[in-house]
Amino acid sequence: MTRLWLIFAQTTTVCLAVLFVVSTLKPEWLPAKGAGEIVQVLQSTPAPAAIPAQPGARTDSYHEAVMRAMPSVVGIVTSKEVRAPRHPLFSDPALRRFFGDRFGDEAQRATSLGSGVIVSPAGYILTNNHVVEAAEEIEVAIPDGRKLLAKVVGNDPDTDLAVLRVQGENLRAISFGASESLRVGDVVLAIGNPFGFGQTVTSGIVSALGRSGLGINTFENFIQTDAAINPGNSGGALVDALGNLVGINTAIFSQSGGSMGIGFAMPVSTAKMVLEQIIRSGAVTRGWIGVELQPLTPALAESFKLAAPEGAIIGGVLRNGPADKAGARPGDLLLAIDGRPVANPQGVMDVVAGMEPGRSATLRVSRRGELVELAITIGRRPKPQSRVE
Repeated sequence: MTRLWLIFAQTTTVCLAVLFVVSTLKPEWLPAKGAGEIVQVLQSTPAPAAIPAQPGARTDSYHEAVMRAMPSVVGIVTSKEVRAPRHPLFSDPALRRFFGDRFGDEAQRATSLGSGVIVSPAGYILTNNHVVEAAEEIEVAIPDGRKLLAKVVGNDPDTDLAVLRVQGENLRAISFGASESLRVGDVVLAIGNPFGFGQTVTSGIVSALGRSGLGINTFENFIQTDAAINPGNSGGALVDALGNLVGINTAIFSQSGGSMGIGFAMPVSTAKMVLEQIIRSGAVTRGWIGVELQPLTPALAESFKLAAPEGAIIGGVLRNGPADKAGARPGDLLLAIDGRPVANPQGVMDVVAGMEPGRSATLRVSRRGELVELAITIGRRPKPQSRVE
C-alpha cells in the first residue's frame, strides 16, 4: 500500500511540474480559457426598436445609452523604457576616455494614453494595436476605480487592433451592435479617455461608410464620424444611440492634433473577426496570393478596351509565390476571384484576405485582350513587420 501511495504521489508531482513548465513556456498549447464564453458573448444580438422608457427619461438625451456603454470603456496607460541622450558635452571622446559611459544616455520611462472596450466578463479588452505596441507595462483603469495590469493576448497590425486581458471580477462587457446596418446620418457616440481626462462622451453622426485608401491600415473599411475624437480616444468605443458597440475609434484627420470633425472607426464586424481569431489561436490568419497591384486608371481601361475602369493591374509577381505558380504575369489585369468581380486593388486584398489559406481558387485575368482563367492555391499572408524600430 505504501508503495502504491508513493507511486501516486510521484506521478502527481511530475504532472504538476509538466503543467507548470507548459503553462510558463508554451501557454498556447493549453486550451484557451474563456474561448467558449467569448464566442457566446460575441453572438450579435439585434438591437431592440427602442430602449424601454425609464421613469423621468428624456427624449432629448442619450443618457440611457451612455450609462449602458460607459461601464465597459476603460482607460489604458502604457509605459516603456527609452534612452534619452544627455548633454552633448558628455559625448566628448576625451571625457568618455576618462569617465567611460557613466555620462552616457539616460534611461527614462515614457508613458502614453489610450482607451479600450471590455468585450467579455472573462477580462478580454479590444483596443488599437498602436496603443499597446512595444509597451513593456500596460495598466487598465476600470470605470469603478480599479487599476489592473493587462497582458497582450494578440494583435493584428493590418487592422490596427489588439486584444488584451485582465484578471478581475465584475467586469461589465459591452453589448455588440451591427455595423452593417449603420446608415449615413445615424447618431453615434464616441466614448474614451481623451488627453487623460477620464471617461468622456462626444456625439455626432455617421458621416460616411466604407472609407478606404487613407494609408492608415493595410485593410481599411472605416466608419467616418464627426463625433469629436482626440488623442487618447484611440481604442475607445463608438456606439449607436442605444449604447451598442458599432466601432473601435482608431484615427483622426487633423492639422492641429485635435479634433477637426473627421474621425475614423474600425467597424465592429471587423473587430469581432479579429477578436475571435486571436482568442482561438493567438493570431489572425488571412489569405494571400503574392502580387503587387496597381489601380486601373481610365486611360489604362481604354487601352484594355473596358467599358469602366474596374479591376486591378498586376504590377509585380513574387517569385515562387501562389500567383507565380498559378501562371500570373506582370501586366495582367485581374478582374475576378472565384467569380467575384474586383473593382480595385483594395477590393482584391479584401476578397483574398477572407479566403482560407490552402484552398483552391480561380483568377480571371485579361492578358493582351484575352480572358484567361488561372487555378491558384491561396497562401498565408505574411505577418507585417512592426512599425516600431
